[in-house]
Amino acid sequence: MTALRPEREDSYGAASYESFGGDPYGGDPYAEQAYPPPADEETVALRIPPPAAFGRGPAPASGGPAGPPPPGTPAGGRAARRKAAKGRRGRHGGPGEASESHNGSDAPAQDERPLSRVEARRRERARKPSPAVVASRAVGEVFITTGVLMLLFVTYQLWWTNVRAHAQADREASSLQDDWASGKRAPGAFSPGQGFAILHIPKLDVVVPIAEGVSNKKVLDKGMVGHYGEAPLATAMPDAKTGNFGLAGHRNTHGEPFRYINRLQAGDAIVVETQNEYFVYKMTSTLPVTAPSNTSVLDPVPPGSGLTGPGRYITLTTCTPEFTSKYRLIVWGKMVEERPRSKGKPDALVE
Repeated sequence: MTALRPEREDSYGAASYESFGGDPYGGDPYAEQAYPPPADEETVALRIPPPAAFGRGPAPASGGPAGPPPPGTPAGGRAARRKAAKGRRGRHGGPGEASESHNGSDAPAQDERPLSRVEARRRERARKPSPAVVASRAVGEVFITTGVLMLLFVTYQLWWTNVRAHAQADREASSLQDDWASGKRAPGAFSPGQGFAILHIPKLDVVVPIAEGVSNKKVLDKGMVGHYGEAPLATAMPDAKTGNFGLAGHRNTHGEPFRYINRLQAGDAIVVETQNEYFVYKMTSTLPVTAPSNTSVLDPVPPGSGLTGPGRYITLTTCTPEFTSKYRLIVWGKMVEERPRSKGKPDALVE
């Protein structure tokens, strides 16, 4: 085995050792300090490192061993280094410092000369959008706003007017029946807008009040059906011995009570309920399209209706095609039964 043996003594009187086959004079005179003392078998706690060898200086900080100063570091003390730093940055935080702050990095900033007034104006104009871009944006905003308003209007017409009209018609029908039950409302002439009867169309599940007059504001827009009771379009009342009982109603929006009267067929029941009686009509014929000025459909014996002589008739009028008011749709019926309320509902309302 390789053993250690005393070789010579240096000028300090300390013994130096070398291993067989090694360089006797090339080693560290204090080579034995390179070997740490054996670990304490009783504890593995941290220990203070031994002092450095002669001539090596204090131990470096935890950041790593100290090395030579970086290139470009001026020789000398603190004053020389401060003077060199001022030369790089300028006397009062010159372009170098501003560049570092602007770029956010340690890279040297490029020299930028200040812009002239003309160049600054050109750059500012280049940043502004062109008139064509501004115009296109304005047109787009107008289109979007118009579309939103149209959508709101359609929603109001097709949904909200029906909701409001149904509520108003239901209140009027309930009030009318309460007055009949209490005897507060006597039969006879009625003022415009006043309800006096209830229309039933069982096939279409329609139950709607009938009011005097055909005014949009007072009657039709409130979800009710209007009676043609004013000259020159005055028609008979249901209890008249002969005549034509003419009614008008919306086909779309505002409750749309006549939305589906085009589905009625010959023989379908149309019932008018008043304070004292039920008047039952049977649908006889229809006129799918006619001009709004064709008032002859309200005559006591309407031409083209198939009715040949005086009698007790009913006429329903509404707009067509749907969602327009260009033409009128007409439905005619003939009375087949007059039944007092004291005898109960007619068969048409019971089935």
